[in-house]
Amino acid sequence: MRSIQGLIALGFLAMSTITFADASMLYVKSVPGNFEKTYKRVFSTLENNGYYVIFEPNVGKNLANFKNRWGENYNKNKLEDIRSMIFCNANYANEMGNLDPAMLALCPLHLTLIHKEGVTQILLVRPSLVAAGSPAEPVALELEQDVIRTVESAVKDGTPTPAAPIPTAPPSSSRE
Repeated sequence: MRSIQGLIALGFLAMSTITFADASMLYVKSVPGNFEKTYKRVFSTLENNGYYVIFEPNVGKNLANFKNRWGENYNKNKLEDIRSMIFCNANYANEMGNLDPAMLALCPLHLTLIHKEGVTQILLVRPSLVAAGSPAEPVALELEQDVIRTVESAVKDGTPTPAAPIPTAPPSSSRE
């Protein structure tokens, strides 16, 4: 009986740990103001900082096609816009692929922007946590920090920022 109680307690502990880990898996930046302006600033700043935006799915528009089918279950959070930017940086992709080919699952990356009541949230799954324990983890962390820096600079003052120098990498890197 005692071992069953211990297993149950361990199960609850594991579930609560997973819940807390899920919240930290995301970078979230809230930006008050116009969605279109925020979207365009982020797009331009990514492109000006060495990232190539490959695809721009309008998730909200695609989901709206199912409004009648889903009825009351459609968009319960009343999000006004949902769009993604699928993007990649070839240098980071090459370096991660050299260190751990499985981490090429991170290329391309994506940002999801959601908008409600005058606030846009920019969402990113943290590459460093996906790569945890991988030989490519340090590069994934550098990539994550660079994407976050890029997003932060995009929304800082309302204008896209010019390209910033790419951070210096360890001697084994070919990023230049």
